[in-house]
Amino acid sequence: MNIEMIRAAATRIHGHAVRTPLVRSEFLDQIAGRRVWVKPECLQHTGSFKFRGAYSALSAMAPDVRARGVIAFSSGNHAQGVALAARMHGTSSVIIMPADAPQMKIDNTRALGAEVVLYDRATESRDEIGATLSAERGLTLVKPFDNAEVIAGQGTCGLEIAEDADRLGIKDADVVVCCGGGGLTAGIALALEAEAPTLRVRPAEPAGFDDVARSLAAHKIVKNPALTGSICDAIITPSAGDLTWPILRRLCGAGLVITDDEALCAMAHAFSRLKLVAEPGGAAALAAALFRKDEIEGDDVIVTISGGNVDPAMFTAALETL
Repeated sequence: MNIEMIRAAATRIHGHAVRTPLVRSEFLDQIAGRRVWVKPECLQHTGSFKFRGAYSALSAMAPDVRARGVIAFSSGNHAQGVALAARMHGTSSVIIMPADAPQMKIDNTRALGAEVVLYDRATESRDEIGATLSAERGLTLVKPFDNAEVIAGQGTCGLEIAEDADRLGIKDADVVVCCGGGGLTAGIALALEAEAPTLRVRPAEPAGFDDVARSLAAHKIVKNPALTGSICDAIITPSAGDLTWPILRRLCGAGLVITDDEALCAMAHAFSRLKLVAEPGGAAALAAALFRKDEIEGDDVIVTISGGNVDPAMFTAALETL
């Protein structure tokens, strides 16, 4: 992985992905005690940053390989990103999804033309299912984060952050990123290392599923003891990936850990103050900026809202925290 791969991905996705801005609200600044700049990837195609990596990966494939179809596993956001990217490239997609994924994400993935295969994430291995189907059908597996071209695509988000931070005069700031397996976090970190080295990436995760924060503290990969139990389903993974972990270890500051209730509050604030719809996992970085302000330094903080694919009942619960 290197910055040239990210720049190449930016060229391939130009005109296909949404170029999201940095936005802020003085109301959020007051809560956080500093200026909070929000990168709203909830406005990206399919409602999350995952489209960047999916399109990057498919566009980098040899045409004959891509034509045979692709397969992916995801709780919903990568699923939708791959499904749309496959449709845009005129090929088929099979998506392996946990049976307890939000129904809206399952329905949307099917609506985008993918074949959805459901599994029990507590008793079945999505890796094994994916390997079997790939071998049987000749499909190419597009991993959700441990794939170089996927990381490169996510890194395009970091190129945009660097460009906008320079334009806005933001010189020293933490960039807090919602973190699951680390694809977005690693991609942004690589981009900023090259384009804005005074900006420091910090992962944000839900309590009990903060494997990256614990891994950074321990200087080795630490796995989560469970894979269910938080409303932040979009950023729950067993551990950082083989490709993402070395990047996270080298470039990231200490992890920030938030609670489910804080994620709901952040969702409510995003809607109330910025008119943005965030899902729980997608609001983790904003929650960290608002409720872990003593763990952040400087006059500015940049946060990602990584996704906005939330069921109505969950969103209603978030608004009730206001």
